[in-house]
Amino acid sequence: MQDYKNHRRFHPLFHFVLVPLALFHLIYQIVRLIQEPGFDRAESVLLAIILVGILFIARMNALKVQDRVIRLEEQVRYHKVLQPDLAFQAENLPLNQILALRFASDAELPTLVSRTLGGDVHKPNEIKQIVINWRPDEMRV
Repeated sequence: MQDYKNHRRFHPLFHFVLVPLALFHLIYQIVRLIQEPGFDRAESVLLAIILVGILFIARMNALKVQDRVIRLEEQVRYHKVLQPDLAFQAENLPLNQILALRFASDAELPTLVSRTLGGDVHKPNEIKQIVINWRPDEMRV
């Protein structure tokens, strides 16, 4: 069962295989450039940097799309669960707060949205920590 302590997701292939291998390759190429300076070695370092950059850009783009989908899902949920005026106000919350509120059950969402709008809680981690009935997000990227 997902909760605050285990809600962060690691993608094993990305986090434990591709990134370490790409970083190892970059370090290896830098060491080789220091040992044998030359244009070919410098080009290898540049390509290794590009590889690491592509990996991180791909990951960040996937997370950005996920955040946009979550924002849309939560806006629809707000109109189903919250009073109309509260739903309208909740749509204008910062994205990081919307992302944190997605873990709240429908029953506690109105209270948490009110507390967030009222300034009782600001940071996403604060919001997540006060959720009592955790609504898991098993389809994260």
